[in-house]
Amino acid sequence: MSVILAIESSCDDTSVAICNNGKITANVIANQTIHQNYGGVIPELASRVHQQNIVPAVQQALINAKVTKQDINAVAFTRGPGLLGSLLVGVSFAKSFALALNIPLISVNHMHAHILAHFIDDPKPGFPFICLTVSGGHTQIVLVKDYFDMEIIGETLDDAAGEAFDKTAKLLALPYPGGPLIDKHAQHGNPFAFKFAEPQIADLNFSFSGFKTSVLYFIRRQEKENPNFIAENLDDICASVQHSIVQILLNKLKKAAKQYGINEIAIAGGVSANSGLRNGLQQTADELGWKVYIPAFQYCTDNAGMIAIAGYQKYLKQDFVGQDVSPMARMEF
Repeated sequence: MSVILAIESSCDDTSVAICNNGKITANVIANQTIHQNYGGVIPELASRVHQQNIVPAVQQALINAKVTKQDINAVAFTRGPGLLGSLLVGVSFAKSFALALNIPLISVNHMHAHILAHFIDDPKPGFPFICLTVSGGHTQIVLVKDYFDMEIIGETLDDAAGEAFDKTAKLLALPYPGGPLIDKHAQHGNPFAFKFAEPQIADLNFSFSGFKTSVLYFIRRQEKENPNFIAENLDDICASVQHSIVQILLNKLKKAAKQYGINEIAIAGGVSANSGLRNGLQQTADELGWKVYIPAFQYCTDNAGMIAIAGYQKYLKQDFVGQDVSPMARMEF
């Protein structure tokens, strides 16, 4: 019998989940709208709002899961990577909660948790599988041999795919967060209307800095000729940008699957909620005979459900940490 309380506070979403014997029975996410005024996450503001949200989020998770504090057997928390101030709020709360109830602490790597989100619902991938993890801060291809035996076989050399979406959204004057809005507009546009530079990286690594520059220069050139270019072509621009990014990701994923002889393929991270990536992955799977695994939307973006399922696997191993544990903004994979 295990009931685990999980805390996720790596960036700007305060999330609390309950895992009861391997089943997620609550997954509460408190979003921070204050950052929309600034076009991006302000770390100091994020940590302050985490302090405001964390107690109500815990209370709501307990109510949703129909458990009490006394039912909790362990506390899992995101140790890193992430914004140090935000992590500090979650880690401090987890340590205090565990200390007050004299229960163990479980440290979770945020990127491991994104991958283990695939073990929340059925169908679940079999080992080994390849996971493309894509978010605003990370783009990685991971060979997953076991729950905590993972190897990065490809990663971005500079910017992440999620950042390419977000920076493009800024260029188009779309409000924050811009990634989902690009996806929304892309569904009404022509993905082949415009072409952008595709990075030429020989191995399984990625690079998106040149792609971002290509989009920037393209928009500047077009606006010189037509000041209303963005407004008149917004859907097509979004569709073309999204198609380009998705193709870059899928081409590397196909290369990795062929190189390692694996047809169990998963995607994770915030960008895995993108409809273009989901559809493109499914089409590729149909062509190549892959078995694909995509988490439910609520487990794609930052959430405590994925921390809870990772914490459950560590609980089974009795893999606990002491009260001297500290958050890590940069945490080894």
